[in-house]
Amino acid sequence: MKIIVGSKNPAKLEAVREIISHYPILHGAEIDGVAAASGVSEQPITQEETVLGAMNRARAAWNEGARYSIGLESGLTPVPYTKSGYMDFTACAIFDGETIHLGFSAAFEYPAALTKRIFENGEDVNSASKALGFTSDPKIGYAEGMVGILTKGRLNRKSQAKQAVTMALIHLENPEWY
Repeated sequence: MKIIVGSKNPAKLEAVREIISHYPILHGAEIDGVAAASGVSEQPITQEETVLGAMNRARAAWNEGARYSIGLESGLTPVPYTKSGYMDFTACAIFDGETIHLGFSAAFEYPAALTKRIFENGEDVNSASKALGFTSDPKIGYAEGMVGILTKGRLNRKSQAKQAVTMALIHLENPEWY
């Protein structure tokens, strides 16, 4: 069985590899990553745009040799009562050639200064977090991510992606209910 991930991001690929090892229905699956366009902005800023990015990546990664393709996209979504007005989450879309199966990670809030810079300057989280001194890494999304920085390593980008994949796999593991 082949599963294609619509990304070359090591954090996303490793998340999928680790999670599928816990699923008998996916035992022994070969995981490949391919560059797949999200078709959305570099920094998605709504739930709809983030989900669409994950779905676009999953569909773009699909080929007839695959059993499943997976798209992962992180973005911001408006959340009432938060300090900045937004929270970051990861969406997972699993495509089986016909149907999309969705899952989300837990969400967390960026410091208000970071969210403000993203919106005012049109930057993505990588460049905004570097400019504000949260990191010196220009591609934190390929490493620990902002969640890793803010939780001081307790969670990281890979663990956030694993949550989203796990939630989407609920559909595949319980097809009689979906």
